[in-house]
Amino acid sequence: MSATNGADRLTIYADYVCPFCYLGKRSLERYRERRAEPLEVEWHPFDLRRDKRREDGSIDHSVDDGKDDDYFKQARENVRRLQAEYDVEMSQTLAIEVDSLPAQQASWHVFQHYPEEWPAFDAAIYEALWQAERDIGDPDVLVSLAADTGLPANEIRDAIEDDGLRAELEDLFTDAHQRGITGVPTFVHDGYAARGAVPPAQLERLLEGE
Repeated sequence: MSATNGADRLTIYADYVCPFCYLGKRSLERYRERRAEPLEVEWHPFDLRRDKRREDGSIDHSVDDGKDDDYFKQARENVRRLQAEYDVEMSQTLAIEVDSLPAQQASWHVFQHYPEEWPAFDAAIYEALWQAERDIGDPDVLVSLAADTGLPANEIRDAIEDDGLRAELEDLFTDAHQRGITGVPTFVHDGYAARGAVPPAQLERLLEGE
């Protein structure tokens, strides 16, 4: 999805297991609702579990990433605050045990081959995790979401198991780090960035200036 007809383009770096990415999507929706001009949005996947993932896909919490109990307590408080501010329903505040890599792999396939259906699939993944507490690391869950969205279920299952697609994602993750992206969500426009589930007014300043 690239900018067309002179529309502004916003790039979003995000990971489904980040609650602030879910909240940031709502902030973006609010901004777009009041924006007069068209806006092209380009999704760029980011992997928060990259340095903690075992070969079997489980998460190794013994890896020191600087996030202690105080960090998670503050994160939960911030999630609840933003839930109220953006009027977002969530059945959980954190999803520490969930690995989003299969979801990102399925989503990347849809993003490339079914761009018109991708927004609905993207939303379905977020809602499955944050509203229904479903495990988006489970291929069966993703295949079900794809079918509900009108996508070919067997094709999505194949995409999740595609080593070539996995390699593409790894390149995207590396590219994000090389561009200085260290956390998500990060919104980028015209060389400038806003990090976190920032309010619609800040997205407006990013895209339209003062």
